[in-house]
Amino acid sequence: MQIGIAAHVASPRDASFVRDAERLGATSVWVAEAWGQDALTPLAFLAAQTERINLGSAIAQLGARTPAMLAMSAMSLQLLSGGRFRLGIGTSGPQVMEGWHGVRFDAPLTMTRETIEIIRMAAAGERLTYQGRAYKLPLPGSLGRAIRSMLPPTTVPVYVAALGPRNLELTGELADGWIGNTFMPEHAHIFLDHLRAGAAKANRSLADLDLVIPVSVEFTADEETAAAAARRHARGYAFTMGAMGSRDHNFYNAAFARQGYGVDVEAVQALWLAGRRDEAADRVPVELGAKTNLVGTPAMIAERVRLYRDAGVTTLQAKLAGGRSQQLDTLAQLMDIASRLDQAAAE
Repeated sequence: MQIGIAAHVASPRDASFVRDAERLGATSVWVAEAWGQDALTPLAFLAAQTERINLGSAIAQLGARTPAMLAMSAMSLQLLSGGRFRLGIGTSGPQVMEGWHGVRFDAPLTMTRETIEIIRMAAAGERLTYQGRAYKLPLPGSLGRAIRSMLPPTTVPVYVAALGPRNLELTGELADGWIGNTFMPEHAHIFLDHLRAGAAKANRSLADLDLVIPVSVEFTADEETAAAAARRHARGYAFTMGAMGSRDHNFYNAAFARQGYGVDVEAVQALWLAGRRDEAADRVPVELGAKTNLVGTPAMIAERVRLYRDAGVTTLQAKLAGGRSQQLDTLAQLMDIASRLDQAAAE
């Protein structure tokens, strides 16, 4: 199992932290974008200041850039980083795409498939001639020409953040990796069965994908403080359930519902939308905080990491809290646990 980190990079000090994580042995760093900082500029900044760590977007929002622009950025980052870039993409949601970007949130599955196919064409050095539902290149009835990238051909590993069954199958069919939020190893089949079915369509197996699971990591002194930490993390999901989507379309809520938490999701969302936000946070089941993260004593976390590993997860994307020293200590402990589990399995 590989250990990566999530990072917010807004200063040279943040880049210095990533270098420290690289020295400890973290294999990847992942930068998000929402409606603030974009994901690709910080990764270019990190590419110039690191040597070995892989650089991933988690995620670049589809629709915010044309597929060709996304390909240009990905190929540029791949060239400048010496092949360390990982393009994580996702459709985001209508609130961000239509509210922030002014782009219609139509046919997200079609957009995902066609974007991946166009990026692969561009990265392979092919002329962009593509007739899809979402994208047509060159534009019909225009003066456009089929153009080949001026950059040398390269490989751009594509990771998809997917939650719904059809998007998971598409990811298994086309992508190099999956970024899986809301994932609980106890319910791994809810996600992995669809990824496996998609992979089979392309004569692949689940082993052909890097399964990247974001987790907050917090070591505690005992089980009592672990329970308090799990409750705190659970309360944070009230925003996800209440604000990260509309009443009828919330991909996170649907994913939690498929894992058996439908009644809880509906209750939390209703309280949030009624303006009763503290009550909404209290209503989130504490096990969601415990089972979607790594929270507890070293022994508790080691058992959780084993469950992720046994489920087939290949990369944990660690979200580290606290000051710099605490973050690095947490990362070192997590990497030691993963290493010991690997050694035990090898024996």
